[in-house]
Amino acid sequence: MRPYEVMVILDAGLEDDAVRALVDRYTRQLRDAGAKSVKADSWGKRRLAYPVKHRSEGFYVVIEANAEPAVLADLDRQLGLADEVVRHKVIRLPERTAGRSRPAASPESTTAVGARTNGA
Repeated sequence: MRPYEVMVILDAGLEDDAVRALVDRYTRQLRDAGAKSVKADSWGKRRLAYPVKHRSEGFYVVIEANAEPAVLADLDRQLGLADEVVRHKVIRLPERTAGRSRPAASPESTTAVGARTNGA
C-alpha cells in the first residue's frame, strides 16, 4: 500500500449536503476497495486562481488514503467522469511525508565516516 493525496474541486453551485454526499461516496469507494486510513478534509468554497470550465469558485476537498495503485486509478477515472468535479489531481506522497520515515538520526550519527569532529 502506498500513501496518496487526492485534491478535488467540486462545483460551487452544489448544496452543502450534496458536497458531503459526494465526499462520502468517494471515501466509501476507497474503503470498499481496501484502502486504509482514509481521511477527508473539506476546505470549503474558495475562489479559483483562474477560471476553470467557466467557473471562478469551487469547493476544495483533500482526501488522504493508503491504497494500492489500482484503487486510486479507479477513483481517478470516476472523478474524471463526474460532472460535479471541476478539477482533480491524484498525487502519490513520498514515504517521508506520509509519516513512514525512520526517526531522525542524532547529529553524532550523521557525521561522515573519517570526518574530524574536534576541529583538529
